[in-house]
Amino acid sequence: MSALEPLIGEPLALDLVNTRPVGADLLATPEQLAAWVRRQSDRLTEPMPDVLDHVDLAAVHAVRDHTAAALAALLQDRRPPDAAVDGLAAAQSAAPAIRVLNWDETTFVATSTRVGPAGVRLSAALAEAAVDLLIDPALTKLKRCAADDCVMLFLPAHPRRQWCSPDRCGNRARVARYYQRHKSGTA
Repeated sequence: MSALEPLIGEPLALDLVNTRPVGADLLATPEQLAAWVRRQSDRLTEPMPDVLDHVDLAAVHAVRDHTAAALAALLQDRRPPDAAVDGLAAAQSAAPAIRVLNWDETTFVATSTRVGPAGVRLSAALAEAAVDLLIDPALTKLKRCAADDCVMLFLPAHPRRQWCSPDRCGNRARVARYYQRHKSGTA
């Protein structure tokens, strides 16, 4: 796994926030956003286009910033900023979800779909994922990676988990401890 490859596998809103590691933006271009969306496609409720533009990118960045601000406040036991909460609500309302009624030959089926341009629908879906995360009782377990140079967030499945990824920061920490033990033993 490349150090600058987005981590995937946390709740969708955390995956989005985690696209901004220290000193980098893994969604700096519309092409990077499109690639990230393709990797997340099974978690999005409706298909998204492969081509996104700078307006779409700005809308997703806004959702990421609002989500990050809310999570940072919660990690510090503070109330999330009103601007972050309002920003997530605005992103959702820009592409409202409507229920569409369809007949499937025996009964009616209702499916939800968002209305609006693709990038607006994407940012609305990501804002909805952020809202789902922020109201999830499991959020009380939210942690920041224990590595000094990492800002990634995660919800640990195991209470002793302390790294964003065992292959990334966990491995670096184990190697550093090994090096320190052996350096101390020979000095």
